[in-house]
Amino acid sequence: MNIVLFDETQKINDDVFQLTEQQSKHIHSVIKMQEGARIRIGLLNGNMGYGTYLGKEAASIEVVSLDQAPPKALPLTLVLALPRPNMLKRTLLNITSMGVKNIVIVNSAKVEKSYWQSPVLEYSNLQGILREGLEQAKDTLLPSLQLIPRFKPFVEDILPRMLSGKRGLLAHPYNASVCPVALTEPSILAIGPEGGGTNLRWKNGVKLVLNKCI
Repeated sequence: MNIVLFDETQKINDDVFQLTEQQSKHIHSVIKMQEGARIRIGLLNGNMGYGTYLGKEAASIEVVSLDQAPPKALPLTLVLALPRPNMLKRTLLNITSMGVKNIVIVNSAKVEKSYWQSPVLEYSNLQGILREGLEQAKDTLLPSLQLIPRFKPFVEDILPRMLSGKRGLLAHPYNASVCPVALTEPSILAIGPEGGGTNLRWKNGVKLVLNKCI
Protein backbone atom coordinates (compact mmCIF):
# COMPACT_ATOMS: atom_id res chain seq x y z
CA MET A 1 0.00 0.00 0.00
CA ASN A 2 1.61 3.24 -1.19
CA ILE A 3 -1.40 5.45 -0.49
CA VAL A 4 -4.38 5.13 1.85
CA LEU A 5 -7.49 5.61 -0.25
CA PHE A 6 -10.69 6.83 1.37
CA ASP A 7 -14.23 7.26 0.16
CA GLU A 8 -16.98 9.47 1.56
CA THR A 9 -18.45 6.65 3.65
CA GLN A 10 -15.27 6.64 5.76
CA LYS A 11 -15.52 10.31 6.68
CA ILE A 12 -15.93 10.94 10.41
CA ASN A 13 -15.81 14.70 9.95
CA ASP A 14 -14.21 17.12 7.48
CA ASP A 15 -10.74 16.40 8.84
CA VAL A 16 -10.78 12.74 9.93
CA PHE A 17 -11.36 9.50 8.02
CA GLN A 18 -11.92 6.07 9.53
CA LEU A 19 -9.66 3.28 8.29
CA THR A 20 -11.16 0.03 7.06
CA GLU A 21 -10.15 -3.09 8.97
CA GLN A 22 -7.83 -4.08 6.13
CA GLN A 23 -6.21 -0.63 5.94
CA SER A 24 -5.73 -0.48 9.69
CA LYS A 25 -4.17 -3.94 9.82
CA HIS A 26 -1.78 -3.12 6.97
CA ILE A 27 -0.66 0.18 8.49
CA HIS A 28 -0.15 -1.28 11.96
CA SER A 29 1.19 -4.76 11.17
CA VAL A 30 2.90 -4.44 7.78
CA ILE A 31 4.11 -0.84 7.56
CA LYS A 32 4.39 -0.71 11.39
CA MET A 33 3.57 2.99 11.41
CA GLN A 34 3.62 4.80 14.72
CA GLU A 35 0.96 7.18 16.01
CA GLY A 36 1.56 10.72 14.75
CA ALA A 37 3.42 9.61 11.62
CA ARG A 38 2.80 11.28 8.29
CA ILE A 39 1.16 9.15 5.62
CA ARG A 40 0.14 9.67 1.99
CA ILE A 41 -3.64 9.67 1.48
CA GLY A 42 -6.17 10.14 -1.29
CA LEU A 43 -9.90 10.60 -1.77
CA LEU A 44 -11.50 8.17 -4.21
CA ASN A 45 -11.93 9.97 -7.56
CA GLY A 46 -10.50 13.09 -5.97
CA ASN A 47 -7.21 14.66 -4.91
CA MET A 48 -4.25 13.24 -3.03
CA GLY A 49 -2.23 14.62 -0.16
CA TYR A 50 -1.00 13.76 3.32
CA GLY A 51 -2.49 12.90 6.69
CA THR A 52 -1.49 12.08 10.25
CA TYR A 53 -1.97 8.55 11.56
CA LEU A 54 -3.94 8.73 14.84
CA GLY A 55 -2.88 5.31 16.10
CA LYS A 56 -4.13 1.74 16.30
CA GLU A 57 -6.93 2.42 18.79
CA ALA A 58 -8.39 5.32 16.84
CA ALA A 59 -7.87 3.49 13.52
CA SER A 60 -8.21 6.77 11.68
CA ILE A 61 -6.23 9.44 9.86
CA GLU A 62 -6.46 13.20 10.19
CA VAL A 63 -6.20 15.07 6.91
CA VAL A 64 -3.30 17.52 6.57
CA SER A 65 -3.75 18.30 2.86
CA LEU A 66 -5.62 17.09 -0.22
CA ASP A 67 -4.22 19.43 -2.86
CA GLN A 68 -2.45 17.13 -5.34
CA ALA A 69 -4.07 15.99 -8.58
CA PRO A 70 -3.97 12.24 -9.35
CA PRO A 71 -1.67 10.93 -12.10
CA LYS A 72 -2.69 11.37 -15.71
CA ALA A 73 -4.56 8.35 -17.11
CA LEU A 74 -3.13 6.27 -19.94
CA PRO A 75 -4.90 6.94 -23.27
CA LEU A 76 -5.78 3.25 -23.49
CA THR A 77 -8.87 1.06 -23.41
CA LEU A 78 -8.09 -2.58 -22.64
CA VAL A 79 -10.36 -5.27 -24.08
CA LEU A 80 -9.63 -8.50 -22.24
CA ALA A 81 -11.11 -11.98 -22.70
CA LEU A 82 -12.21 -13.18 -19.26
CA PRO A 83 -9.36 -15.19 -17.66
CA ARG A 84 -9.58 -17.70 -14.83
CA PRO A 85 -11.01 -16.06 -11.68
CA ASN A 86 -7.75 -16.30 -9.71
CA MET A 87 -5.84 -14.83 -12.62
CA LEU A 88 -8.46 -12.10 -13.03
CA LYS A 89 -7.73 -10.79 -9.53
CA ARG A 90 -4.01 -10.36 -10.23
CA THR A 91 -4.62 -9.06 -13.74
CA LEU A 92 -7.07 -6.35 -12.70
CA LEU A 93 -4.82 -5.27 -9.85
CA ASN A 94 -1.83 -4.91 -12.19
CA ILE A 95 -3.86 -3.19 -14.92
CA THR A 96 -5.16 -0.65 -12.43
CA SER A 97 -1.67 -0.07 -11.03
CA MET A 98 -0.45 0.74 -14.55
CA GLY A 99 -2.97 3.57 -14.92
CA VAL A 100 -5.47 2.01 -17.34
CA LYS A 101 -8.85 3.68 -16.80
CA ASN A 102 -11.07 1.85 -19.29
CA ILE A 103 -11.35 -1.93 -18.99
CA VAL A 104 -13.74 -4.14 -20.95
CA ILE A 105 -13.95 -7.84 -20.08
CA VAL A 106 -15.60 -9.96 -22.76
CA ASN A 107 -16.50 -13.55 -23.49
CA SER A 108 -14.95 -15.67 -26.23
CA ALA A 109 -15.14 -19.24 -27.55
CA LYS A 110 -12.36 -20.46 -25.25
CA VAL A 111 -13.60 -18.85 -22.04
CA GLU A 112 -15.16 -21.40 -19.69
CA LYS A 113 -18.82 -20.59 -19.00
CA SER A 114 -18.28 -21.26 -15.31
CA TYR A 115 -15.91 -18.28 -15.09
CA TRP A 116 -18.88 -15.92 -15.48
CA GLN A 117 -20.47 -17.39 -12.35
CA SER A 118 -17.44 -16.74 -10.15
CA PRO A 119 -17.92 -14.64 -6.98
CA VAL A 120 -14.89 -12.64 -8.13
CA LEU A 121 -17.19 -10.90 -10.64
CA GLU A 122 -19.49 -9.58 -7.92
CA TYR A 123 -19.49 -5.78 -7.82
CA SER A 124 -18.08 -5.44 -4.31
CA ASN A 125 -15.21 -7.83 -5.04
CA LEU A 126 -14.28 -6.08 -8.28
CA GLN A 127 -14.36 -2.69 -6.58
CA GLY A 128 -12.08 -3.97 -3.86
CA ILE A 129 -9.55 -5.25 -6.39
CA LEU A 130 -9.56 -1.97 -8.31
CA ARG A 131 -9.12 0.06 -5.14
CA GLU A 132 -6.19 -2.11 -4.07
CA GLY A 133 -4.59 -1.42 -7.45
CA LEU A 134 -5.04 2.31 -6.95
CA GLU A 135 -3.46 2.15 -3.49
CA GLN A 136 -0.42 0.44 -4.95
CA ALA A 137 -0.15 2.97 -7.78
CA LYS A 138 -0.62 6.14 -5.69
CA ASP A 139 -3.72 6.98 -7.70
CA THR A 140 -7.33 7.85 -6.87
CA LEU A 141 -9.26 7.65 -10.17
CA LEU A 142 -11.29 4.45 -10.26
CA PRO A 143 -11.24 2.72 -13.66
CA SER A 144 -14.39 2.14 -15.68
CA LEU A 145 -15.01 -1.62 -15.84
CA GLN A 146 -17.52 -3.27 -18.18
CA LEU A 147 -18.46 -6.96 -18.21
CA ILE A 148 -19.80 -8.14 -21.58
CA PRO A 149 -20.69 -11.87 -21.58
CA ARG A 150 -21.81 -12.00 -25.24
CA PHE A 151 -18.97 -11.93 -27.76
CA LYS A 152 -20.81 -11.50 -31.07
CA PRO A 153 -22.82 -8.35 -30.19
CA PHE A 154 -19.68 -6.80 -28.73
CA VAL A 155 -17.54 -7.37 -31.83
CA GLU A 156 -20.27 -6.51 -34.32
CA ASP A 157 -21.94 -3.54 -32.60
CA ILE A 158 -19.90 -2.15 -29.72
CA LEU A 159 -16.27 -2.52 -30.80
CA PRO A 160 -16.65 -0.58 -34.10
CA ARG A 161 -17.99 2.42 -32.15
CA MET A 162 -15.22 2.12 -29.58
CA LEU A 163 -12.56 2.10 -32.31
CA SER A 164 -13.75 5.34 -33.88
CA GLY A 165 -10.85 7.82 -33.73
CA LYS A 166 -8.60 5.35 -31.90
CA ARG A 167 -5.66 3.17 -32.81
CA GLY A 168 -6.47 -0.55 -32.68
CA LEU A 169 -3.94 -3.05 -31.33
CA LEU A 170 -4.38 -6.82 -31.16
CA ALA A 171 -2.01 -8.83 -28.96
CA HIS A 172 -0.93 -11.81 -31.06
CA PRO A 173 2.04 -14.18 -30.62
CA TYR A 174 2.76 -15.00 -34.28
CA ASN A 175 4.03 -12.91 -37.22
CA ALA A 176 3.74 -9.81 -35.08
CA SER A 177 5.51 -6.49 -35.11
CA VAL A 178 6.96 -4.88 -32.00
CA CYS A 179 4.24 -3.41 -29.83
CA PRO A 180 4.38 0.41 -29.67
CA VAL A 181 5.25 2.00 -26.34
CA ALA A 182 4.73 5.45 -24.83
CA LEU A 183 1.53 5.93 -26.82
CA THR A 184 0.04 9.40 -26.73
CA GLU A 185 -2.89 8.77 -29.08
CA PRO A 186 -6.15 7.16 -27.87
CA SER A 187 -5.80 3.41 -28.40
CA ILE A 188 -7.55 0.10 -27.84
CA LEU A 189 -5.60 -3.04 -26.99
CA ALA A 190 -7.39 -6.38 -27.34
CA ILE A 191 -6.02 -9.44 -25.54
CA GLY A 192 -7.60 -12.83 -26.20
CA PRO A 193 -8.23 -15.80 -23.91
CA GLU A 194 -5.55 -18.04 -22.44
CA GLY A 195 -6.29 -20.70 -25.05
CA GLY A 196 -5.96 -18.27 -27.94
CA GLY A 197 -8.52 -16.32 -29.99
CA THR A 198 -10.42 -18.08 -32.78
CA ASN A 199 -13.10 -15.82 -34.16
CA LEU A 200 -12.83 -12.07 -34.63
CA ARG A 201 -15.87 -11.07 -36.71
CA TRP A 202 -16.69 -8.11 -38.98
CA LYS A 203 -19.94 -6.24 -39.41
CA ASN A 204 -21.44 -5.44 -42.82
CA GLY A 205 -18.09 -5.97 -44.52
CA VAL A 206 -16.53 -3.03 -42.65
CA LYS A 207 -13.05 -4.03 -41.49
CA LEU A 208 -12.06 -3.22 -37.92
CA VAL A 209 -8.38 -2.40 -38.16
CA LEU A 210 -6.57 -4.06 -35.27
CA ASN A 211 -2.82 -3.89 -35.89
CA LYS A 212 -1.07 -6.96 -34.50
CA CYS A 213 1.55 -6.48 -31.84
CA ILE A 214 3.46 -8.70 -29.49
